[in-house]
Amino acid sequence: MTRYRGFALLGALVGVVVLVCGAIIAGFGAGTSTGASTSTGTGTGSGARTGTGTGTGTGTGTGTGSSGSGAQARTPVGKAAPASADTWTGTWAAAPAGAEPGAPNGFPGRTIRNVVHTSIGGTSVRVTLSNLYSPTPLLIGHASVAVGRGGGTGGSSAEAVPGSMRQLLFGQRAAVTIPPGGRIVSDPVPLAVPYAGDLLVTLYTPASGGPVTYHRHAVQTSYLALGDRTEDLDGTAYTEQAKVWRYLTAVDVLNRRAPGAVVAFGDSITDGVGSRADTNRRWPDVLAGRLRERHTGVLNEGIGGNRVLLGSLELGRGASGVSRFQRDVLDRAGAKTVVIDLGINDILRGETDPARITAGLRDLTRQAHARGLRVVGSTLTPFGGYHAYNPVTESVRERVNAEIRAGRVFDDVVDFDRAVRDPYAPDRLRPAYDSGDHLHPNDAGYLAMGRHLDLRSLSLPLEEKAAARL
Repeated sequence: MTRYRGFALLGALVGVVVLVCGAIIAGFGAGTSTGASTSTGTGTGSGARTGTGTGTGTGTGTGTGSSGSGAQARTPVGKAAPASADTWTGTWAAAPAGAEPGAPNGFPGRTIRNVVHTSIGGTSVRVTLSNLYSPTPLLIGHASVAVGRGGGTGGSSAEAVPGSMRQLLFGQRAAVTIPPGGRIVSDPVPLAVPYAGDLLVTLYTPASGGPVTYHRHAVQTSYLALGDRTEDLDGTAYTEQAKVWRYLTAVDVLNRRAPGAVVAFGDSITDGVGSRADTNRRWPDVLAGRLRERHTGVLNEGIGGNRVLLGSLELGRGASGVSRFQRDVLDRAGAKTVVIDLGINDILRGETDPARITAGLRDLTRQAHARGLRVVGSTLTPFGGYHAYNPVTESVRERVNAEIRAGRVFDDVVDFDRAVRDPYAPDRLRPAYDSGDHLHPNDAGYLAMGRHLDLRSLSLPLEEKAAARL
């Protein structure tokens, strides 16, 4: 039996333990709703899949309103969690990038099936849902998680593996209302989550919920169906496809062997633009493959078009790197190290002062250090031949890279520029690594980047270089 298949047996044993513990807890909690569900924001709502009555979430926080038949989001994310919270590790993540165009009222009466690819496995799972970019409460009437048939080996599927379908609850309730700007973490559910496999996170939204908080460049096919098809095993009802992720921002697993997670923080080059869809060949995917035997999660928090200093929410390019770092890196379960590859879009959109860019990158390093995270930073890759290339933009890139290589920005450096540039024309991508637009690498380029990162740089003590610089 391999260690990965062993998770199936361990998952079953954990399921028995959870059922026994649930029965014991129920004896002490009559009349009061408890659970691991956490969220931010305020709002009210009702759902059609749970009983009536009032309920109280665990932990502290803000939020008012009657629970009706849907659990009301109440407590701040990260403040209330199960007793085993210290062993939760992120296996997948995607940064909320803005409000999805063409969906001002959400998808009322429809089911959203997000397909995501795990980095590590585990014996239980929980998910984070976000309503960050909507001024309207979002009602989730029914939610589930299952292992996907696609397996992440090429191609995507809305079909679930038989026996893996699990209903998701929020504070022990099937329905939940996420307030405007809020997010919520589901209760944990026992499930044998595979390493490097697909998960289906499915949400039924019975009513209008305002603009959809989404991630624009999923490079992964997800699905829509009419009606509540949340617990369908087959994908027949899922007739509409989209290469975006909706509402889902994180998946965590219970894995007692996991030492933590590495967060990849960047722009479209981290997001994987230029790689083949549904094949999981972004550079963070390559890194995840290298770290799999170490049971280390890898979380991709890239946003296409993202900048260090300014945001572009209306275009789905996300808040600025400086402002979203807390939410997308520091709040991620088990985060120990962050790899930063950000700054090209600042240059491409008119920033001519390299000192402003490096100051912003140093701000990210300071934020990480305040939470005890190690920071590995990348040089900026070449874009000669891209429409925004000119002598000025190239000069800014070179000066930013010189400061990074000098060791005055991050704890350690991964030289992605050197990994993918053309040795005969160093302001350009190597032709074999160019996706065709002269900015984004292709699969071969992302493979070179993922292999170029020295794994030793992810775990060296923070104190060695930090004191001399910051």
